[in-house]
Amino acid sequence: MGNDSKSKSLGGLPSHDRPRERLYARGASELSLQELLAIVIGGGTRGSGALVLALGLLGEFGDLVAMGRAGVDEMRRVPGIGFARACQLAAAFELGKRFARESRSSGSSVRAPRDIARMFMDEMKDYDREHFKAAFLNTKNRVIRVVTVSIGSLNASIVHPREILKPAIAASAASIILVHNHPTGDPTPSREDIEFTRRFAKCGDLIGIELLDHIVIGSDRFQSLKEAGYF
Repeated sequence: MGNDSKSKSLGGLPSHDRPRERLYARGASELSLQELLAIVIGGGTRGSGALVLALGLLGEFGDLVAMGRAGVDEMRRVPGIGFARACQLAAAFELGKRFARESRSSGSSVRAPRDIARMFMDEMKDYDREHFKAAFLNTKNRVIRVVTVSIGSLNASIVHPREILKPAIAASAASIILVHNHPTGDPTPSREDIEFTRRFAKCGDLIGIELLDHIVIGSDRFQSLKEAGYF
């Protein structure tokens, strides 16, 4: 009985059946893919535990790449994976993608508009709404932080300069590059884009944070407002 009690963790289950406790004790990197998926799933069904459901997902999709590309409805076809669990999985995959993108951009050196365009093109070219981001740079023109300022409607994004300058000051940014997409696929700046850029540049000058550029992302194309001479 002594050995059995030592092999039990909280709740009376063997430690290998409680991936959350293993994660806490050993760290996430020590867990198997099945265990990590079980934690995201959160709980099992009456007939199957979370580990069994995770095994079913791996059996259906084979690997993380295929699973990450699957939609909510595809995941729901796996027995025991209902709407809520499928949404949890989809959210976890999206968080992973965003973490990877931000990790790549953080610390990157910017020498030309195409450097910023490359960082954001894959992410932003297919958005069906306008997303407005700001990249904060240090004195060596390295990206130190990227913030999503707003997510707009089908054809417009409403942004106020203070929504960008406040986090820029907090990050001790020396300069800023603005980036947004045009869902139409045409990166030609609109009149509103040009007017906002000029207004923002003046606001940045007042507090000593230079606007280096404003990049508009289209469908595999981009436009630099700086290069086009709009400010």
